[in-house]
Amino acid sequence: MKKTTGNRTREANPKPPVPGLAIIGMGYVGLPLALQFARSGVDVVGLDIDPAKVGAINRGESYIKHIESEAIGRLTKAGKFLASNDFAKVKEVGAVIICVPTPLNKNREPDISYIVNTGKSLAPHLQKGTLVVLESTTYPGTTDEDLREVLEAGSGLKAGVDFHLAFSPEREDPGNPDSKVALIPKVIGGFTPACLERAKELYSKAIKTLVPVSSCRAAEATKILENTFRGINIALVNELKVVYDAMGIDVWEVINAAKTKPFGFMPFYPGPGLGGHCIPIDPFYLTWKAREYGQHTRFIELAGEVNTAMPDYVIQRLGAALNAQRKSVNGSKVLVLGLAYKPNVDDDRESPSYVLMDNLKKLGAEVSYYDPYVPVVRPTREHPHWAGTRSVAWERKAIASNDVVLIATNHQAVNYDELAAWAECIVDTRNAMATLKTKPGQVWKA
Repeated sequence: MKKTTGNRTREANPKPPVPGLAIIGMGYVGLPLALQFARSGVDVVGLDIDPAKVGAINRGESYIKHIESEAIGRLTKAGKFLASNDFAKVKEVGAVIICVPTPLNKNREPDISYIVNTGKSLAPHLQKGTLVVLESTTYPGTTDEDLREVLEAGSGLKAGVDFHLAFSPEREDPGNPDSKVALIPKVIGGFTPACLERAKELYSKAIKTLVPVSSCRAAEATKILENTFRGINIALVNELKVVYDAMGIDVWEVINAAKTKPFGFMPFYPGPGLGGHCIPIDPFYLTWKAREYGQHTRFIELAGEVNTAMPDYVIQRLGAALNAQRKSVNGSKVLVLGLAYKPNVDDDRESPSYVLMDNLKKLGAEVSYYDPYVPVVRPTREHPHWAGTRSVAWERKAIASNDVVLIATNHQAVNYDELAAWAECIVDTRNAMATLKTKPGQVWKA
């Protein structure tokens, strides 16, 4: 046993780990991770408070579009993967990975209640020698302060002495066929050196490349940097979209030309606003935490202002398109094409489409949507009033009956040739109509 400096406690080597892994949270991060570990020979139990998810997994059924039911069923039948809502199963495994949501509250401040409550639920069942890893994106200090506190209080054990503690940020990219869990390098930070080694031992069973860093906080900060980088660069092209449009320049043409440069440039693309669980949220975790240290994150806050303003710009362009037809937004029928936040997935978390639909409805528009991957709106924390709303059918009459179709998400499954033939007016935020034959004045870029 030895002592360490800083915020680390004295370090010990608890008893050797028992086989088996529990992953808490069977969503877009936890389920693919569970499948990868199970494929690699690890016995996995997926814990979730949603009985629908637990039941679906144990029946071998997928509830996420890009994950095939066959992949789940094969592993459940083999006895390598099962789901449960019984947190007492933590007693039966040697490691626990937490993959729960980390949203912002109504004041756009971090809400780590899911992490804290999960920690409280598993703490009474925590055994000596167990490894606990947090994967949920959060501000630096969450793992070694907030999570550690509830785990120690509820278990009577000490992190780094009786159990291991680590942070490893998720890097899931839903809908990307080239994104393979096993091949994406895994950043890992431990509460102590022994915690890091135990985490490396776990992840090496399923992930090809590991990237160890000096602490949980360094690993937490890595994820924040990745998403802040994207958010700021998307804000840049969103701002340039507005500027170039005023100059009569197509920003999409400019980006496509610029990306031919083989060095010093990385293309980012504009859109109707940010969506998904990461980019619209994670940078503000750092903004909030930085204030504790008397620091101000001006780039992050400015980028947030630009990206948050995009739905207003899109509606302004939509109003101009309707005005050209001698129509107003008030009383017009508007079809929002694409409810998911990105193409080819059914993930509608933080989707700007909801903001567009809300704001259009406030202006008096009659709003509907079409999305082949979201046939009915599921309950969400942010927009519960849309729950139960169904997608319109993809047929000429249903599409042509609208005064304007607003392309918010460019799913590949959509027949844009038919859209060009059926819709009188199209507002395109994704450049989806760029290569198609359309009538003069039919398509408005936004």
